[in-house]
Amino acid sequence: MRRRSRYGWLELIEGILLILLGIYTLCNPGGMLRGITFAYGLLAVITGISDIVFYAKTERYIGFGPTIALVTGILSLLAGLMLLMYPNAGELIMTLLLPIWFIAHSVSRLTHIPLVRLAGKFYYYFTLIVNILGITLGCLMIIWPWVALFSTGFIIGGYLLLLGIDCVVMACSDMDAGWM
Repeated sequence: MRRRSRYGWLELIEGILLILLGIYTLCNPGGMLRGITFAYGLLAVITGISDIVFYAKTERYIGFGPTIALVTGILSLLAGLMLLMYPNAGELIMTLLLPIWFIAHSVSRLTHIPLVRLAGKFYYYFTLIVNILGITLGCLMIIWPWVALFSTGFIIGGYLLLLGIDCVVMACSDMDAGWM
């Protein structure tokens, strides 16, 4: 069993970066969504090209398996080009997918709640509230997508701030007892 140190440097750095990103997002909510769209578009193009290259290099040796890589590579390349050429459509897609991410991330964090209890009552309740808030915001953005379209930058900025604070509190908490 590995004992965790009192001060988690990785969580501290992650928390500081999330807080800075949250502040930037609150100051520039429209630019955040455009930046995410551009990053995903670029990543999809790179992934698509690498899948096509994989197909070209292994097709004659493996057989059917790389055909799936070719198909997914072409689809990734087309999706990435669409995001890069039509950023407004990409922003709309991101606005629709972000609530799903909010919900999935919050549910994932809630599954770790028994370990969080070791850090103390404050951190336990803080994490519980932040993640229930994340699920609620995700559900509200799904129910009212037009509200999400106009407020996504602010919602994400606020949530990133809360996640950053959550990470900093986690880094500074004492979780020595029973941590594996």
